[in-house]
Amino acid sequence: MLEGKLALVAGVANRRSIAWGIAQALHEAGARLAFTYQGERLERDVRKLAESVGSDVVVPCDVRDDADLDRAFADVASGLGGLDLMVHSIAFAQAHDLQGRFVDTAREDFWLELDVSCYSLTAMARRAEPLMKERGGGSIVTLTYLGGERAVPRYNVMGVAKAALDASVRYLAADLGSSDIRVNAVSAGPVRTLAARSIPGFTTMEEIVQERSPLKRNVDASDVAGGAVYLLGAPNVTGTTLYVDAGYHAMGM
Repeated sequence: MLEGKLALVAGVANRRSIAWGIAQALHEAGARLAFTYQGERLERDVRKLAESVGSDVVVPCDVRDDADLDRAFADVASGLGGLDLMVHSIAFAQAHDLQGRFVDTAREDFWLELDVSCYSLTAMARRAEPLMKERGGGSIVTLTYLGGERAVPRYNVMGVAKAALDASVRYLAADLGSSDIRVNAVSAGPVRTLAARSIPGFTTMEEIVQERSPLKRNVDASDVAGGAVYLLGAPNVTGTTLYVDAGYHAMGM
């Protein structure tokens, strides 16, 4: 379905990342891949993973720096020869903001976490638009979570960031549709990534989903990847959130 498509995957940190699961699924579907990474600490692991799917387009990118974003997208476009697809799997919250009360979030922490976890999608979409338009259109997928719709204990400012991200998906879809660029989100259930396990009470979240979801089970990165690949390839789906959470979002209690 995606044979020959040129795809950027942003947010791979290690082999347990949801973004890496999506990258593997894109590779299996025939896409050519590029990767961005944040900071020298991650470079070695990301390059090694990229090599395993035949990619040598691995570029650093600080999503809070406009000049760095410009340079990164230029490098990706040069390395791939264009851009058709983009996966945005970027989020950040400081540990102390996931431990106390949301009401106690400091102003500077709030803006940091909203900037990285939400605004980065808009900043990247703006740079992806001309590249995708040159190739006749494209598709963007980001990762969200039910904590943007409902208050999840200890998710705190990340829930607010996901709510803003959900709204951004709809407004970006409206803006970019005229360029035949689709923008969607996958809302995943709890997935055992290294980042997720740092959320206080994560194992309780897993237990609740397994107990109360219609399918009585949790999901893994490959399940989320399947949903992302569907959205990236579906020609008439945009502005949509696809839930991959064993149906937990449908339950009232």
